[in-house]
Amino acid sequence: MDPRIYLTALVASMTFAVATQTRAEVSGVVSDMKWAADNLLNALNEEERSAASFEFKGDKRIDWHFIPKDRKGLAWNQMAGEKKILAHALLATGLSTRGYLQSTTIMTLEKILQDLEGPDRRFPRDPELYHVCIFGQPSSTGTWGWSVEGHHLSVNFTIVKGQSISATPHFMGTNPAKVSEGPRKGLQVLGEEENMARALLKSLRPAQLKKALIEDKAPSDIFTAAKNRVSALEDKGIAAKALNWSQKEDLLRIIETYLYHVRPEVAEVELEKIEKAGISTIKFAWMGGMEEGDAHYYRIQGPGFVLEYDNIQNGANHVHAVWRDFENDFGRDLLKRHYQAFPH
Repeated sequence: MDPRIYLTALVASMTFAVATQTRAEVSGVVSDMKWAADNLLNALNEEERSAASFEFKGDKRIDWHFIPKDRKGLAWNQMAGEKKILAHALLATGLSTRGYLQSTTIMTLEKILQDLEGPDRRFPRDPELYHVCIFGQPSSTGTWGWSVEGHHLSVNFTIVKGQSISATPHFMGTNPAKVSEGPRKGLQVLGEEENMARALLKSLRPAQLKKALIEDKAPSDIFTAAKNRVSALEDKGIAAKALNWSQKEDLLRIIETYLYHVRPEVAEVELEKIEKAGISTIKFAWMGGMEEGDAHYYRIQGPGFVLEYDNIQNGANHVHAVWRDFENDFGRDLLKRHYQAFPH
């Protein structure tokens, strides 16, 4: 088969899969989220409910970070056993099976860090030092949101009129990136996100690599940091239109890997947006060394979105990975269109 025909068929199949998405499927996700949020809130006592609940409007909903710090919300270590399970149930409603496994495994890495670093820290390493927040009143038809956040994990969902869901900012990190010793030796939670990108880089021909490798030295961290609003980064890297069909397919698979951290029903809506905006202009850029163990950074940026990944700190064994939407982080674009259509 002509490679161009194959790639066209691949994109067409993605578009068809998304086109068959029904509003009922997204509404089903919203119903799951509402059900889980209500279950959790109803199980909490008054003090716990107050700690977990916030107004939808205001700055707290868009105040997020991925470092150890004082946080808003109700922590797992402040809840009794059955309440912790209900908090996990809420987390699971927003994530794919793989995304939920990655998130909960990231939490467990805190125990490894505790063993490596010792207990004398201002912010202790604790697998239960993760906070859940609910913004507004959970509803199948209304506008509200929720988040789960702690060291190296921040998932943020905004639901608008029960019909649309924003899943960004979405952050996952790991330290260690790859466990080097002990009973969990070899564990690499974000291994696919790193290894697939390196494989794409190494598949590039010299002329392509010259465009993709924008700096020999990696930066100190992801460029978008934990800003509550971001815009497009420098327009550097190799564009998808300069890749061959196999490389384009690999690029799309990396994008899917990030987006499918969240529920497929939500991820497919985001993939449709990316396809409509144009795959050919998406750019892949790499900074730093090309071999495993080298400090490195890469990003995939297209109209409206960016994915950033770095493995730089702690001897290139400490990962930060983020998915951002320039217009719709925290549901801004969804809310804007809603308020334009229905003035408040």
